[in-house]
Amino acid sequence: MLSLKDFGAVGRTYRNINRYRQILTILFKYGFGNIINALNIDQYLEIGLKMISRARPEKVERLTPAQRVRLIFEELGPTFIKFGQILSTRPDLIPLHYIFELEKLQDNVPKFSFDAVQKILAKEFGIDQKPFASIEEEPFASASIGQVHLATLKNKEKVAVKIQRPGIRKLIKVDLEIMHHLATLIERHIEDLSFFRPIKIVEEFASTLERELDYTLEASNMERVAKQFVYDSSIYIPKVYLDCSTDIVLTMEYIQGIKISDIEALDKAGMNRKLITRQGADLILTQVFEFGFFHADLHPGNMFALPGNVLCLVDFGMMGFMDRQGRDVFIDLIGSVVMENSSAACRYLLEITEYDEEPDMRILERDISNFTGDYLTKTLKHINMGRLLQDLLKITVKHKLRMYPDTFLMMKSFAAVEGVAHRLDPDFDMVGHAAPFIKKKKIERFSGKRISEDVARISVESLQFLQEVPRESLSIIRQIRRGHLVFGFEVQKLEKILTTYSKANHKLSVSIIIAALIIASSLLLSNKVPPQFLGISILGIGGVVSAFFLWLWVFIRTR
Repeated sequence: MLSLKDFGAVGRTYRNINRYRQILTILFKYGFGNIINALNIDQYLEIGLKMISRARPEKVERLTPAQRVRLIFEELGPTFIKFGQILSTRPDLIPLHYIFELEKLQDNVPKFSFDAVQKILAKEFGIDQKPFASIEEEPFASASIGQVHLATLKNKEKVAVKIQRPGIRKLIKVDLEIMHHLATLIERHIEDLSFFRPIKIVEEFASTLERELDYTLEASNMERVAKQFVYDSSIYIPKVYLDCSTDIVLTMEYIQGIKISDIEALDKAGMNRKLITRQGADLILTQVFEFGFFHADLHPGNMFALPGNVLCLVDFGMMGFMDRQGRDVFIDLIGSVVMENSSAACRYLLEITEYDEEPDMRILERDISNFTGDYLTKTLKHINMGRLLQDLLKITVKHKLRMYPDTFLMMKSFAAVEGVAHRLDPDFDMVGHAAPFIKKKKIERFSGKRISEDVARISVESLQFLQEVPRESLSIIRQIRRGHLVFGFEVQKLEKILTTYSKANHKLSVSIIIAALIIASSLLLSNKVPPQFLGISILGIGGVVSAFFLWLWVFIRTR
């Protein structure tokens, strides 16, 4: 649905000219006119950039580039707000200071009408087949992609119905086309920004957003997490009503709890804040290190306290995944930091990041040593997970290491839970609470069960490899016999080199034609070859005129 395979064609962009004009106007407003001018957009679009207002408020001058980008996203609406929110989880794609600014993005999107809600429900379930006995007109929650209404099923159960914003898919498709076109121009014309691979950023965004637009995936996430805590009475996940849900309508149990950030209401209800804090910490530790599948958007608005000090989670649109090997490496990284083994910490850090060139290990080891020294001199109670995450990210950025998105989401989840914990229980020690759990998981790796599982897995993989080697070898031999074996290689930026060469070759060919026309015309004029007009060869004059227009065309193209 959001495939970018054929985006970027200028013809498509013409259909979205008004939206394109709006986007460019806001970019000019926030001081990015120099980038727009560098893209040579007039060459691709007859959009009349001179007609677009380039005025900007004086206060914009005092803002940092990252702050201006955040304001641009908020002003451009749902697609760009979601774009910024997703980018704030991707330190592998954008600079660190933009990450921290985009985390502040708010869903400042107006609600859509109840008439639109009724039309969507009628289309999804049929006029006579609607499963709801009643539904409230005013939504009790609203975001960039959809809004949530309280409803009652025909069996009298109260449910929360999450309905996707009408026309949002079409708007997102239009915005993605424009984003992709701008990203293509940036890579083509602005070398400093092409380093951040803008086309890849747009492609990653399209892929992530496609999953968030499918509410059946969110329903699946809820059921999967519910199974994780089916035997844990301290954690509650709302029930999903699959018979009343589609890819744009999600019906789930209505939760009447207290927001975890409402300290006064928690105390009034007699909730044990210390107990809830420990349960929240255990929740994220269990999800990450036990199951490897975790809630990646644990802010206070998504966490509720229910009677009996039960912790309830909502909004499962953004999830993270860590495979067992990734979890083991992260545990080893923590262990090496605690043991002040900078050399081992460097190795483990390289395993949970990607890079184009291996960094200078001596300098990296020195920075890791300084990092561990800064934190090991503090008591566990005074270590701030959010600050620790920022400092670790600064090291990866300095050495051009790109942290994998799910690893970053995991670390952000720990920092978010710690932030909530400090509001509920200021004396809570997140690092100290996590230490025994992590130690336990490390010891489990040497248990008989784990070793037998690893041996069985390695044995199966080795057997599969031994079975594949003869088959693959025979296949290669057959291709050699038939002369079909081809060795390929890839040259970086080969396409750009070939394009430049093709243009130069084209100009040379036209120049040769111009020269030939001039020489031929000169001979025709000097020999007065008929037909003639006023004693001048018409063919000779035609050749001169043709040569002039060809030269003029080449000159304009070059400019």
